[in-house]
Amino acid sequence: MLIVMHHSATNEQLKAVTDAVEAMGLVAEPIPGSLRTAIGVLGNQGYVDDTSIRELPGVREVIHVSKPYKLVSRDFHPASSIVDAAGVKFGDGQPPVLIAGPCTVESEEQMLAAARLVKNSGAQMLRGGAFKPRTGPHTFQGLGVEGLKFLRQAGDAEGLPVITEVMRIEQLETICRYADVLQVGARNMQNFDLLKEVGKCGHPVLLKRGMSATLEEFLSAAEYIIAEGNPRVILCERGIRTFEQATRNTLDLSIVPLVREMSHLPIVVDPSHATGRRNLVGPMAKAAIVVGAHGVMIEVHPDPDRALCDGAQSLTPEGFGKLALELKCLRSFLETL
Repeated sequence: MLIVMHHSATNEQLKAVTDAVEAMGLVAEPIPGSLRTAIGVLGNQGYVDDTSIRELPGVREVIHVSKPYKLVSRDFHPASSIVDAAGVKFGDGQPPVLIAGPCTVESEEQMLAAARLVKNSGAQMLRGGAFKPRTGPHTFQGLGVEGLKFLRQAGDAEGLPVITEVMRIEQLETICRYADVLQVGARNMQNFDLLKEVGKCGHPVLLKRGMSATLEEFLSAAEYIIAEGNPRVILCERGIRTFEQATRNTLDLSIVPLVREMSHLPIVVDPSHATGRRNLVGPMAKAAIVVGAHGVMIEVHPDPDRALCDGAQSLTPEGFGKLALELKCLRSFLETL
């Protein structure tokens, strides 16, 4: 439920409404804004009788919000959110963010080379996995804490904030010491205990869409994080599983304008994991920017043919430099429309 107050409502009237909501055993969440002052009501398991609320002085209207995600929706938060991650800003009115780097941290030398090449091509953030959730148990699982140190060292060397995946609650404290942004991968999108703990830590979070998740499930997962007090959430479309086998996943670009319509959170696109094919990453990255993505996450490796993980979808240094230039030109063109 959303209680919209008159512009002339006093602080005493706002407090009276808040007290009335809390007396009903619910949570009142004040939502200040330039166009309206509202109070969001959380914690209800079903319909709430609003008769007593409507009659309070200062109340303009009461809107029943049926969505399971409330803090994530534009009903509760009409203005678009800007998420600041170590100085890199995601959201409406900001230039699309280019996140790049290898799928997996393999060595100190590899990360330093990767950081140098993506920075020189214009990336604003360095990615790299230290803990890797792999489909097969016999594949490379990452370097763990040693990988985190290599990632942080490479980011510092080039002045790039770093993002890496967290898989388990017990990893959180350690990863927060090294990473600027926490990534919750597709396989953990509905690991609700992990989402709650990530919501308590305050770090910016990039939340990937689950492989078979609907838009409602995706936004509801983000609600778990925000409900714990962390509003710094960036959504990420990385493809969903369909019957198609020509690509690794099916990149659902329609979700980008839908998210922008339904939620105030920024959204980026990962065409590398979506397509699984190097030759498709560039076209889909450009398409993502056209449909309104606030950034793209690209896998880049100094030597993709020798990569320990996902080499087939990783761009070469030359390929990434070309794509970064094309994205810059595309952005300039779109700004003229």
